[in-house]
Amino acid sequence: MANQKRDYYQVLGVPRDAGVDDIKKKYRQIALKYHPDRNPGDQSAEEKFKEAAEAYEVLHDPEKRRLYDTYGHEGLSSSGFTGFRDFSDIFSSFSDIFGDVFGFGSFGGGFGGGGPRPQQGNDLRYDLTLDFLDAALGTEVTVEVPRVVNCRTCGGSGAKPGTKRVPCPQCGGRGVVSRSHGIFQITTTCPRCQGMKEFVAEACPTCNGEGRLREKKKLKVKIPPGMDSGTHLVMPGEGNGGVHGGPPGDLYIVMHVRPHEFFQREGNDLHLKVPVSFVQAALGTRFTIPTLKATHELVIPPGTQPGEVIRLKGEGVPYPKGSRKGDLLVEVVVTIPRNLSARQQHLLDELAKEEPAPHVQPEGAQPHDEGLFKKLWHTITESIADNKREQKK
Repeated sequence: MANQKRDYYQVLGVPRDAGVDDIKKKYRQIALKYHPDRNPGDQSAEEKFKEAAEAYEVLHDPEKRRLYDTYGHEGLSSSGFTGFRDFSDIFSSFSDIFGDVFGFGSFGGGFGGGGPRPQQGNDLRYDLTLDFLDAALGTEVTVEVPRVVNCRTCGGSGAKPGTKRVPCPQCGGRGVVSRSHGIFQITTTCPRCQGMKEFVAEACPTCNGEGRLREKKKLKVKIPPGMDSGTHLVMPGEGNGGVHGGPPGDLYIVMHVRPHEFFQREGNDLHLKVPVSFVQAALGTRFTIPTLKATHELVIPPGTQPGEVIRLKGEGVPYPKGSRKGDLLVEVVVTIPRNLSARQQHLLDELAKEEPAPHVQPEGAQPHDEGLFKKLWHTITESIADNKREQKK
């Protein structure tokens, strides 16, 4: 059905003042024309069949019709009406109509064919925990997934090999039973076959008539580069087995990535903090840092400021699709010594004498950028003064 629902009166081809009998008559005609057993494999016919059933459900019910006439589709949605989930909902709701129209014998016994319809198996979720580097660079892992599969002995029928499923004798293969209650006829799911229309006369010895078995299957999963926590892979057909010959569901593998000792990830960029001494920051240096795959010689230029970031292009995490990579952002963290030797303090005192006198800024003016040595000297002398005050206490 289209995203924008059509007007229910147009769907059934009746005027807005049509009576219940006329609405029911038109619905029977449409249901007969687009019934799925008359149009096997026709997706368009199935959608029209469901659309007509939803329209009839609303227009033949006085309260739903009043809401629809007054507020339209939004009024029905706010009241909790969501339509039908599948064909079984439609057939169960309108069993009187399908019994009259199809006689519970046409189209393979009414209710959508001779026997239960194939149903796709449920999708499964598997949570996989990966190391940081495996998620970033890609890897291959083996997982063991518990799931439900069709019994190989009976092929999923539940019947002993050499035997067949037989129509339920209680409901005559209809899947429902009806009983009268005064002037009303009440239709309910058959208690013996549970609406399946058939049952197993002789159960398969392997699955005890269930048609499915639980197993654990080992799967090799190729993890592409660039995966992150919350991302997932889909393995089609590796979910639970289908019911009554239906296809299996899919397997969704959800990633959970352990944090790294040094790297922090932001999108496809990596962040790394590198400590250097204030002398190294002032004079410049070079040393080796880790990257995802190897190492890199990082150059710290003279006069590098605390907190300055050096960007290494293409040293980040690969994008899952394509050949692009993020960057590695190296933040320089200048370490200040808390305790100085007498010689170190003497050298810094001499250095401080070379610094120009502090410049007093007018009120409200922006201060000029201080040199690195002055910044460091202020920090060091304040730290030393604090230590001396602590020693005197």
